[in-house]
Amino acid sequence: MGMEIERKFLLRDDSWRDRVERSIPIRQGYLHRDERSAIRVRIFDDQAHLNIKATDDGIRRHEFEYAIPLSDAQGLFEQVVRGPVIEKIRHELHFGGHLWEVDEFLGDNAPLVVAEIELESADQPFERPPWLGEEVSADPRYYNSNLAAHPFGQWAD
Repeated sequence: MGMEIERKFLLRDDSWRDRVERSIPIRQGYLHRDERSAIRVRIFDDQAHLNIKATDDGIRRHEFEYAIPLSDAQGLFEQVVRGPVIEKIRHELHFGGHLWEVDEFLGDNAPLVVAEIELESADQPFERPPWLGEEVSADPRYYNSNLAAHPFGQWAD
């Protein structure tokens, strides 16, 4: 069983864009989701994965991820995925010795952009980039599974 320790932040501005090393379009749909766990299928590039996550605090998650054939993932999208699909572009960049993933959401979740960093422990120190804004790690509204059910574009101001 894997453990993912991830912190998630809103962004102050677009100055991170100058540091992007790679951008990957991602499409993900949910086979199951509730307040504690989610099972999703994800397609990016010519790869597909089935992913299971369970969380207690929003920062530490039990994570299981398995590569699956692209044709199986496409079949899951057609036959099993329920509800809206998340579409985003994941931008990868390095800052302060860490890989940052900046997710730029499309469709009903636009114009939401969040930055994520994976750490070895929840209290591991890291250098905060100047473009980093408010932390939303423990706010369930920003979980991708909840964004599929309640898109950012439909939130009240």
